[in-house]
Amino acid sequence: MTAPASTHFFGTFTPRLDEKGRLFLPAKFRPLLTDGVVLTRGQEHCIYGWTPEAFDDFSGRARQASFTNRQARNFVRMLFGGAAHETPDKQGRVPGSQLLRDWAGLDRDCTVVGTGERFEIWDSARWNDFSDEHEEGFADLSEEIFPGIF
Repeated sequence: MTAPASTHFFGTFTPRLDEKGRLFLPAKFRPLLTDGVVLTRGQEHCIYGWTPEAFDDFSGRARQASFTNRQARNFVRMLFGGAAHETPDKQGRVPGSQLLRDWAGLDRDCTVVGTGERFEIWDSARWNDFSDEHEEGFADLSEEIFPGIF
């Protein structure tokens, strides 16, 4: 079964890693991930989760960047070097690689944040710090980044 083309992830959830390092995906996300999930390094040391289709779309755009540009090469290396296609088990758990768990500093308590076409997996303490730090500037950024949207 293929996920709908208009797949969007919304909300904030606080699952835990089990004793084997598997993450319980939020129940609301599971129907969107019937074809699996691509997990990879995200910015600010989180893990990005994508439907395979959304990852293909995004990575296609990323691959269009000039390989002669050092920043583009480094971004693509980090993006693809940590990527793994995972299939959730019947309980909605995905095994995150040790590389990705180390990247995000995941130990037990996690926060999963829907960000539209992807979701992010954070160490809960790191997410709380990030959210506290950026909450005040959120309203100001809306006009700067998205002029005329509000």
